[in-house]
Amino acid sequence: MALASGGREHFGWGQDRHIAADLFDALNQNTRATGQWGKGKAPKIPAYPRPKATKAEKKKDQAKKPRTVAEIYKHFQRR
Repeated sequence: MALASGGREHFGWGQDRHIAADLFDALNQNTRATGQWGKGKAPKIPAYPRPKATKAEKKKDQAKKPRTVAEIYKHFQRR
């Protein structure tokens, strides 16, 4: 599953870890919003580090060409 998600850095990142990271970020955002800061400006709290998702590469040779109605009809008639 980790390799399908984008590589070895995704190993161990299940739903529970993603939810925990989201909860960490939500608590930090709530702290920034409701805290009483001395000079009026809230400090920047960094987000929990997560692995970056990579996009699958599209092959230019296999770009899907739109089919005509006649081609679709022939395809289903062969079955």
